[in-house]
Formats: sequence, structure tokens, C-alpha cells
Amino acid sequence: MAMSLSIGSMKLNKWQVALLLGTPLAIGLGTYAVKRWTAAPGGKATDVDGEEKKRVKGKIEQQGISLDGTAPDKDLERKKKSAELGEELSPLKEATNYKNEGNICYRNGKYDEAINFYDKAIDKCPKEHRTDMAIFYQNRAASYEMLKKWSKVKEDCTASLEYNPRYAKAYYRRARAYEATKDMMECLDDVTATCILEMFQNNQTIMFADRVLKETGRMDAEKGMLTRVPVVPSACFVNTYMRSFIADPLQTLELPPAQDTESTPAKGFLRARQAYLKEKFDDIIPACTEEIESSEAEAQYKVEALLMRGTFHLLCGSYTESEQDFNAILQNVDADPTMRAYAYLKRAALYVQLDQREKGLADFEEAEKLKPDNPDVFHQRAQILLLLEQIEPALAEFDKAVRLAPNHPIAFVQKCYAEYRLSLLAGDQRRLEAVMRSFEQAIERFPSCVECYSLMAQVLSDQQQFNQAQEYYEKAMRMAPTSSTLIVHQAIMVLQWRGDVETAVKLLNKAIEVDPKCELAYETLGTVEVQRAQLKNAVDLFEKALLYAKSQAELVHVYSLRNAAMAQINVTKKLGIDMNTVSAMAQTGMMPQGV
Repeated sequence: MAMSLSIGSMKLNKWQVALLLGTPLAIGLGTYAVKRWTAAPGGKATDVDGEEKKRVKGKIEQQGISLDGTAPDKDLERKKKSAELGEELSPLKEATNYKNEGNICYRNGKYDEAINFYDKAIDKCPKEHRTDMAIFYQNRAASYEMLKKWSKVKEDCTASLEYNPRYAKAYYRRARAYEATKDMMECLDDVTATCILEMFQNNQTIMFADRVLKETGRMDAEKGMLTRVPVVPSACFVNTYMRSFIADPLQTLELPPAQDTESTPAKGFLRARQAYLKEKFDDIIPACTEEIESSEAEAQYKVEALLMRGTFHLLCGSYTESEQDFNAILQNVDADPTMRAYAYLKRAALYVQLDQREKGLADFEEAEKLKPDNPDVFHQRAQILLLLEQIEPALAEFDKAVRLAPNHPIAFVQKCYAEYRLSLLAGDQRRLEAVMRSFEQAIERFPSCVECYSLMAQVLSDQQQFNQAQEYYEKAMRMAPTSSTLIVHQAIMVLQWRGDVETAVKLLNKAIEVDPKCELAYETLGTVEVQRAQLKNAVDLFEKALLYAKSQAELVHVYSLRNAAMAQINVTKKLGIDMNTVSAMAQTGMMPQGV
């Protein structure tokens, strides 16, 4: 198969879905509508940060955040001359002079003295001069910020915004005060407002928003982990997980033929095993519990039941219960070493999902001590290392797994994928071409393995070989027509390839139809809805994604997306922005560090 390959494109995973839509991740990956407003009339005024406020019809004010300053010497000279000539200064002029003297004190680090001058400026200034009043309050807030008087900062920024509701710098300063007092949702609203008013042109603001989103997501995820209701995943999800194992005893265990038939009603673990084979996954945990709680004389498969129940607790996201089951096996010194090794392997995955990486990697080492020739030890560890972006160590583990189980297609093709990622990092074109030939060999060798086709399609999509990628997706779909994950990846490729939002939405809705528990489909569709300025729909979709998110990292990510959309709803309503109007200014392509 002839292909034109190029180094430089990386794997498009679900954390990067919305980046291909061309808008900032930190503020929710959406297309923002920003009207052209006519600002209030007035002359020129300078705030403590030294920036001239220009009133230009049809444009939003742009405020920076640097404290570079401008010297008010000319104003002071005019004041002296006016005093010498006996001229009476206007209230606005007198207020401006107080403000300028306050600015000098501020730049010299005399914040209390600066506050006194700003007090006088605020008292003296006629209230109809709204732009100047906004600046005076914002300047005083800056002084309070230097003194870490956060409640005063919030009060003055709020007063400033009452005079100028579209004063980006006041929103930004109040956001910093909210961050200092750990009022993160209020902080998110204010930094989102700043992003919109600055038309996403200030990367420092966007980075701030990104940091705030991570923190709100983390806080919500911690609460969510405590209150989330476990959900038995779809058959597609369970089967994909189970296929990732090479020699899992739950799948290779041979049971007595007479007890594996329907002539005799099965009990306990045997009933759980039948439920697994018939994909009646809701019945597995109760059946295993029956085995575990039975008397010692009746319990023939207690360890197997603990391993299966722990596995399904893990798949449901019941991490405490899952850990308890795996611990029970590991504390049983008489348990078969193979069963203990798999308890370590699955507990390792549990720890990684809880972001306890060191404990997870330690469990892999214990499993290897027990069963040094078991290919799953290396295959499962390789997958975790790849997830953690430790690609070179992951490749070494995949290589060990393939040497121990050369006929396992998933291990073989995932090794190819790790080679692909490493060739990109190395910028090695020849190595990349060799890897693509390995993918072709994998398909020739394992023509019935859907993962071979799907990973090949993802790699071709990464290389922008979209027509060929589509062919492999279609082959994979013929083999697994109910794979929601495959459908979602096709939708992502359609967005990346043609920017065809309508087709992508149809595919994502199809993924949800075939698998109503597909977290990735809800999350991706929510992201697209943000892009289409349908923020309320997006929030609903992110809420559904949260029901099916499994790991803490997934929860943090989805909560962050939801919070971003909610903040946009709050801010655009406050600012009176029409979200159905497409703003070219929002399509800057400027992106912060990923969530």
C-alpha cells in the first residue's frame, strides 16, 4: 500500500478532541459570538497599570495586565501652574490629579498612601464620568491586591464593573482575588469574562482560565467520586476490556461440563460464569456474592468469585469494593499464585485510575515476581505506561508480551502502535515507514482482529491519510457494527478531515444509540455543541458523560468541560452576548496547555 507519510502529527486522543475545532480549550472549546459594541463617550484616562483607555466606536477595550506605568508629570505641572494663576480646577481634573499622585505612590510601593489618593479621586469625581470612576476603583483594587486585602479587592472591582460592565482588567483582578480565597467558580466566571472581552487574544489570560478549570474540575471530581452511582458498563465496553487480557483465568478456567448447562440451575460463581458468557453482566456481582458468602464447605470457587466480583466492581467504578476484593485474594496465602498475580494486575489498574501511579506500578512488580512468564503482566503494564506517555518503556513491555504470546493480535498491534508513537517522537521517517508496514503485516496475520483495523485507521488519520483511514474504519465497522468507540473515532476524523459538523453529530448520535453508556460519545458531542454555541445542550451532554466516566482523570476532564460551558452561559448572559452569532475573533487558534 503506497502512502505519503509525514512526521509531525501525534495521536488524537479524547483529551484532544476539541482542539481540532480550532478554539481555546481553556474556555470550553466553543465558538464565541462577540458583538461590536459602542462604548460610552469620553476622553482619555489612564489606570494604575499605565494603559490609556480609548473609546473607539465598534471595538471592545483591550486591557493588559502589566504594571509598566506612565508618568503623570505633565498633569502635575499643569496643576501647579493653574494654582499659581489662581485658576480653579474642575472636579474631574482634580480627581485625575489625585489619581495620578496615587499612581506614583503605587509604583513606588507606597500602597497605603496610594489608597488615600484614590479615595480622594473617587470622592471628588462626578459620578457621571463612569469610565474614570471605573478606573479609580480598579486602581484602588490594585493597591489592595498588593496588600493581600482580598475582600477589598473584590469590593472595588465590583464597584468598577458597575461603572464599566465590560472592563476586562477589573474582571481579571477580581478573578485573582477569588482564586486567592479559593472561590473557584466565581473565579472561573470572571476569568471567562476576561477571555471573551479580550477576544481570546491574551494567552496569559487563557492560561489562567486553563489553570482555574483544572482546579474546579479536580474539586468537583473529588466530590463526584464520593457520590457517584456505580453503573454496569455496556457489553461493548466489557468485551473490549476482557479482550485486552491474554490468559486471564476468568476466561480460561475450565468448569465441570454438567454444571455449565441449564439442566441444573447454577449457583454462585458458576452462575456468574454463565451470566458472563451470556453477557448478562448485571447478574455477575450478585452471583459472585452468593459464592463468597456461602459456607466454606459449599464454596468451591471463592477466590475466583472474588477476582470476578472485584473485576466488575472495577468496571463499574466501585473502587472501594473492588480494592477490598483484590485485597482479600492477596491476603490469602493459600490462593493460587496465578489468581494472586491477576489480583495484583487489576488492583494496579485501579490505582492508576485513582491517580495513585506509584502504587499501581508497585503492584505490577509484585505480579511479575509471582508469574515472571505471564504475558499479561507485561501487556497490561505496557498499556498503563502508554497511557502515562512513557512510550519507550511501554514499547519494551509490549515486546516482552509479544515474545511470550506471539499469536495474541491485540498485543502485537499495540506494539506496532507504540513503535509508531516513538517514531514520531524521534522524527525518524524511515522508522515510521517500517512501522506502517508492520501494521499491514498485523492485518494480514490477524484478519479477524477489529483492533488491527481500528488502530491502523487512527494512525492513517494522524498522518492525514483520511481516505485510506475511512476504508479501514469501514472494515472495522463491518466486523463490530455495535462498537460505539469506533463510531466516535470516525466522527472525530470527519471533524479533523472536512470540518463536517453535521455528519459528525449524526455519527455521535448513532454511537449513543448503539451504546447509551458510551461516555466518550457524550463528551465529544458536548464539545461539538459548544462549538455550535448550544451551551445548554452541551452542559446536559457533559452531565450524562459524568454518569459513565470511570477514572478520576476522566471525571476531572469532563467536569472541567461542563464548568467551562456553565461559565460561558453565565458570562454571556451577563454581558448580553448573542451566542448564535459567529465571531471570527474567537477562531484565533490560540490554545492553552491541555486539561
